[in-house]
Amino acid sequence: MAQAVHINPGMMTWARETAGLSLEEAAEKLALKNSAKQTAADKLRSIEHGERPLTDSLLQKAVTAYRRPLVSFYLPAPPQRGERGEDFRTVSGTRGSARENALLDTLVRDVKARQQMLREVLEDEDEGLPLPIVGSATMKQGTQAVVSAIRAALAITPGEQKAARDSVALFTLLRAAAEKIGIYILLLGDLGSHHSDIGEDVFRGFALADDVAPFVVINDNDAAPARAFTLMHELAHIWIGASGISGPLGWTSENSIERFCNKVAGEFLLPNEADAQLPDLDEADAETVIAATARIAETWNVSQAVVTYRLVSMRKISSEVAAAVFLIFAARWRDQKKRPSTPDGGGPSYYMIRRHRLGNSLLNVVRRALQGEILTHTRAAKILGVRPTSVDLLLQERSHAA
Repeated sequence: MAQAVHINPGMMTWARETAGLSLEEAAEKLALKNSAKQTAADKLRSIEHGERPLTDSLLQKAVTAYRRPLVSFYLPAPPQRGERGEDFRTVSGTRGSARENALLDTLVRDVKARQQMLREVLEDEDEGLPLPIVGSATMKQGTQAVVSAIRAALAITPGEQKAARDSVALFTLLRAAAEKIGIYILLLGDLGSHHSDIGEDVFRGFALADDVAPFVVINDNDAAPARAFTLMHELAHIWIGASGISGPLGWTSENSIERFCNKVAGEFLLPNEADAQLPDLDEADAETVIAATARIAETWNVSQAVVTYRLVSMRKISSEVAAAVFLIFAARWRDQKKRPSTPDGGGPSYYMIRRHRLGNSLLNVVRRALQGEILTHTRAAKILGVRPTSVDLLLQERSHAA
């Protein structure tokens, strides 16, 4: 007979809900089966209510399915929520269901654990020295001072930004420069499958301003042209040492840190030279603004939303028109995502996609640590967010591409 585990049954409910799973989804992940008397979901509900015993084998499955350490299930009561760090999203800017926000909590918790493991690796390699850039600036210095500090550290000129082939090339340029100075940039918008997608209207990105292994996560469910702005916004968070989650780009924000980081990102991507090209459209309607932003966006390899943001921040368009334009851009992106893609068999491999999401810097540290026997394949897999059997293939793919 299976051995029963004695825990507060409410911990099973807490773990499931904070993993963003319904009873039906969780029952499937836990391999519970329907019977003549009860459905699989009803069985799980009975366990969560303490009406049915919880076996050790099922608890072990819950550890994996809910992405929780075993010890957390033995707590006397669920801990208070504090997983997101500071939530810089405002009430008006925060969207998404309870399930999506539970998935977001799980993603942040997972990335924090990976960051801590990476920090330990760097310290074991005697490379765990504090980075002087983390928390090196304050909002009192003003946005231009922070823009100048970031530009000097990245060593990227406005001319180089403008000379990039397109918005994707600009993001690649900025990401490589940030990774070179010790910041790890990840593209993550789910927990490993499209079934756990978290929309860009729930979070745009988040920064974990650790002084040894700072992480920036960008939601790759967002449009590719938007990623450069998100990256620069989160780098501003790193510079002022403010960890937390950021919401969608908009004109107004109730949070002073979000407003500041938005301004830094906007002024970096559209510097003084670009500002001189921005027309005064104070009397224009939304369609006119959209047409005007297209040319500037193409010139500077940014999204039209960034140009719109700069126009309204400089009071060259009204707040009402800006709000309407942002809604049009969001609707346009939702429609674009709904369009079915036609697979031709020539797309990138699973490992190429994973490598792109993880970034060269993170892969290089893990490879070096494996070669130096500082990391096991199991811990390397946890840092990279893949199965242990995939680690070597992932690193080989990186090596071939390089």
